[in-house]
Amino acid sequence: MLACTWARGRYVRATKRALIGLSSEWQNGFPLPQTLPGRLHVQDYCRHSCLHTRPATTLSIRSRCFSLRQVMNSRFRSPNVNYSETMSTQSLSTTHPCPQVKTARRLADEVLFPTAVATDRGGVIPTAHLQALQDAGLYGIFSTESVGGSNLSNADRDLIIEALAGGCLTTTFIWQQHAGPATATALCDGKAHRYAAGLAKGETRGGVAFAHLLRQGAPVLRAEPCSDGWLVSGTAPYITGWGDVDVVLIAARWQDSVVWGIVPGIESETMSASMLELAAVNSSSTAVITFDQHLVTTDDVTSVVSFESWLESYRMGLRANGSLALGVTGRCLSLLGPSDLDDEYATARHRLDTASVDELPAARANASDLCMRSATMLVAASGGGAVASSHHAQLLARQAMFLLVQSQTSEIRHHQLTRTM
Repeated sequence: MLACTWARGRYVRATKRALIGLSSEWQNGFPLPQTLPGRLHVQDYCRHSCLHTRPATTLSIRSRCFSLRQVMNSRFRSPNVNYSETMSTQSLSTTHPCPQVKTARRLADEVLFPTAVATDRGGVIPTAHLQALQDAGLYGIFSTESVGGSNLSNADRDLIIEALAGGCLTTTFIWQQHAGPATATALCDGKAHRYAAGLAKGETRGGVAFAHLLRQGAPVLRAEPCSDGWLVSGTAPYITGWGDVDVVLIAARWQDSVVWGIVPGIESETMSASMLELAAVNSSSTAVITFDQHLVTTDDVTSVVSFESWLESYRMGLRANGSLALGVTGRCLSLLGPSDLDDEYATARHRLDTASVDELPAARANASDLCMRSATMLVAASGGGAVASSHHAQLLARQAMFLLVQSQTSEIRHHQLTRTM
């Protein structure tokens, strides 16, 4: 108890930089028992860590629930365990042939997950996280080769999203927004194409504002044509990564069409931001943006399409966000150890991979339901310590809750409610 109390005091006195995971002491790990079970359960880990304590740099002793992959990479790796035989089906191994998938899994285990709780509590995304993704070329996976991107298959992109989400959902959520402007400008025939190369390299980072298109009722963000382009007025309820992105791809309604354009990621006389406080992924810097006759010039418009054609293409792309739920689920299951949910995990991925457009909403609902149940089981297995704000279990549970509604369509909601009634 004295050690844990002293560790909490050390945590309170820690600087914000240490809090968000930039401490070299934290990166080097901390003492583990000389012998470890083949499959490290969350309860065993907490018990071992309380017996082998030293001052905590950023997180409380009890909260440090590492996956088996992290134990493998630790300088305290036990010589008595054959890790190649004890690797679980949920752990984020690096055996995939695609180099970007391997890199994403390594970054998730070695960079993102060790500081996920601290990132959540710190209120901001560590600059080092986004820089690591840029250095690894992962911003380029959403762009075509013609502009300097990777031109990966959808399947490989989905696996990368899943891997990173299992490391730190908040970081992944900001990074994933980049897909919107990167893809739109790469495929654009107009002058907005000039943004494509910088976005492909990650030198320019992008966000999106289009979730409001799925809302029922009158459009909340509208565009009117003018001599220089379009005047945009109204509200974009959710823009993630405000302050971390350079440009934002916005979508505004005009009659039966959607106007897509690039705007700078800074406030101006015609564009103001109000930060939101979220129960989960709060460090994602999500804001409400208000537009007042904001000019989007013709040179910054990527496309104008009918609402119906956009909605059809959006339904076809529902698979990608299912990877977020799979990533959080996989992390929960790797911390739990073998459970009855393991087979469901494989089945959920198969359903998403093989679903038709009409089957995707049900597959997405199934994935989010499994994510919630996996996180709930992890909380129960962790005991009372799980409700501490420094514990991974509570973080993953809040993330699972968030993923119930993230990119939720009316069809997905219907299947979610049908499953729970």
